[in-house]
Amino acid sequence: MREQPPTVFVLDDDLSIRDGLRILIRSVGLNVEFFGSPFEFLQRMRPDIAGCLVLDVRLPGKSGLDLQRELAENDIPLPLIFLTAHGDIPMTVRAMKAGAVEFLTKPFRDQDLLDAIQTALERDRAMRQRHTETLVLRGRFDLLTPREREVLPLVVSGLANKQIAAEIGTTEATVKVHRSQLMKKMGADSLPELVRMADKIGIPGSSDKVQAINLS
Repeated sequence: MREQPPTVFVLDDDLSIRDGLRILIRSVGLNVEFFGSPFEFLQRMRPDIAGCLVLDVRLPGKSGLDLQRELAENDIPLPLIFLTAHGDIPMTVRAMKAGAVEFLTKPFRDQDLLDAIQTALERDRAMRQRHTETLVLRGRFDLLTPREREVLPLVVSGLANKQIAAEIGTTEATVKVHRSQLMKKMGADSLPELVRMADKIGIPGSSDKVQAINLS
């Protein structure tokens, strides 16, 4: 199936601003959709569509910062680019700390906005790719037997087969079999690869091991 191109969502209650952004964003071949209020955006947007959101800080009904918080609370990690004619340092800091890609003051350079949009779209692409990889790994993890799931965190924490056998009350030979099977099912060709996979799906003991691998 062909991947859908990303969409730049623009939320601003000023029609003249929307018209100007329509021309600018479409001039570089990007899809763009426009909204005049947060309510309209929340009613029509779909989290499964790749893209980013360009929005004014001051909006009818709720502020752009309020919308940023609401999206985060609903687990919609859409990259945001704020535009404002009345920004201040505390407002900028709050937006950036909450994950905004950029905070541009009107009037802004067209290229600055286009650069911010490209950064936001790349962030969204990488985030969706990580999410897909995690889903695949969780699907593989679900195929493990209960015993293999018990052995996995011990393997990625760096324990030897003999230590794992003592921990779970079985033989070293049996642990070797479990270890071989779980690596095969997870699609890991090496212990460092298995450790990174386990870290992505939150297996206990893997995070510290990943740091050790990265430092080595």
